Amino acid sequence: MAAAALLLGAGLLLGRALLGAEAAPRPPNLVLLLMDDMGWGDLGVFGEPSRETPHLDRMAAEGMLFPNFYTANPLCSPSRAALLTGRLPIRNGFYTTNGHARNAYTPQEIVGGIPDSEFLLPELLKKAGYVNKIVGKWHLGHRPQFHPLKHGFDEWFGSPNCHFGPYDNKAKPNIPVYRNWEMVGRFFEDFPINLKTGEANLTQIYLKEALDFIKKQQTHQQPFFLYWAIDATHAPVYASESFLGTSQRGRYGDAVREIDDSIGKILKLLQDLGIQENTFVFFTSDNGAALISSPNEGGSNGPFLCGKQTTFEGGMREPAIAWWPGHIPAGQVSQQLGSVMDLFSTSLSLAGLKPPSDRKIDGIDLLPVFVQGGLIDRSIFYYRGDEMMAVRVGQYKAHYWTWSNSWEQFSQGIDFCPGQNVSGVTTHNQEEHTKLPLLFHLGRDPGEKYPISVSSLEYQNALLRISPIVEEHKRTMIPAEPQLNVCNPAVMNWAPAGCEKLGRCLTPPESEPKKCFWPH
Repeated sequence: MAAAALLLGAGLLLGRALLGAEAAPRPPNLVLLLMDDMGWGDLGVFGEPSRETPHLDRMAAEGMLFPNFYTANPLCSPSRAALLTGRLPIRNGFYTTNGHARNAYTPQEIVGGIPDSEFLLPELLKKAGYVNKIVGKWHLGHRPQFHPLKHGFDEWFGSPNCHFGPYDNKAKPNIPVYRNWEMVGRFFEDFPINLKTGEANLTQIYLKEALDFIKKQQTHQQPFFLYWAIDATHAPVYASESFLGTSQRGRYGDAVREIDDSIGKILKLLQDLGIQENTFVFFTSDNGAALISSPNEGGSNGPFLCGKQTTFEGGMREPAIAWWPGHIPAGQVSQQLGSVMDLFSTSLSLAGLKPPSDRKIDGIDLLPVFVQGGLIDRSIFYYRGDEMMAVRVGQYKAHYWTWSNSWEQFSQGIDFCPGQNVSGVTTHNQEEHTKLPLLFHLGRDPGEKYPISVSSLEYQNALLRISPIVEEHKRTMIPAEPQLNVCNPAVMNWAPAGCEKLGRCLTPPESEPKKCFWPH
């Protein structure tokens, strides 16, 4: 730990030097590229056989690859809340207590959203003069008080929810698309998605939004934060006409190829403008690939067990690449254990800011890792709803609870681990292992297939190290008020701001608040 502290201190000094007045007239621009349901195994650089991500592979060759990077939750909304607050979902309220270890998110019916008490990354970046834009899916609450422009973003083009539909606008409204404060249309109406062919032009629209924003901010000579949170790889998967049918992997691969091409254009623009050395770019995903949608509309988690919705490696280990020419040495592979929450702390460090001191921040500053190499000692906690399911310390992962989904759901064909049943591990009952955790060595066994014998010296020594970390984590955990407990059809997207200008307001039903049902 002393070595880690020295490394952190050295990194902070180096960071200040890099951001000093002589080295740079302003803090670096920040570009976070957050994919939706994209798996660790979807990139050529991670071994995808078709090798259809040349731009991301080049980004990795020019930057730093992270094979051990994690989300904070195996589902979209909580992981995004964690990224933007630097805090576990149980600390920022993005979880439910309606059932033990239940995944929850923000469908249209949800009443809650990101609390005002949480400090989001764009809010804090404003202190350093940043202009902030979100492109794509927000997913932290769709009611007016949760609007992203009320939480630090200056611009928004995208949607508050997933692009599910189409709906009849009677039982349920179609999802709105916003430009800044007001809706400019709805999915399937003004922004068509052809469910039969998979054709939609949304990725091209989101790309243009990103490119235009970068050009504008460069003209204004202002530091910017671009949060590009697109959703083409979330079912129903889509791609534009020119990419449909071009992948060896089917429609999902078409979407990945278009995303890869778009990221290539974003990086090229930064280079053409000559600002690549003053722009930090990070690529990752919100959770593992949704194997329940495979093979047609789901991705690959490589060698890892299960996928989205689970706290096995396939649900929470993400593809991750850092790119910052002139600062991050090219062609590096870091074995650092990383988390989406680290993007909060690292971005603040790059901006010359400190994280809030009045609350627990789970993300760490990875700047020393990026620019100096080396490793920082830290643990990864795997949460599902209100339960800490597992922890990773070094190469060891200890499962304190296991659960894929219920027998009832499984019997209906809902399978989060298709073709990957591991007896006693991918359980369909919630199995408690708090007295004798299931232990795996992820270096030797990345697929979590071979539990280490509880009678072995290796098991005993590993638990001697892991147990105090878990005890301290639980002792100091103060859960926030859960935001994902109450649903109400009256709060759906019936009449978003701006609907009256379009003549597209819908009449909501009577208010009927009730407990949300989260089956898994």
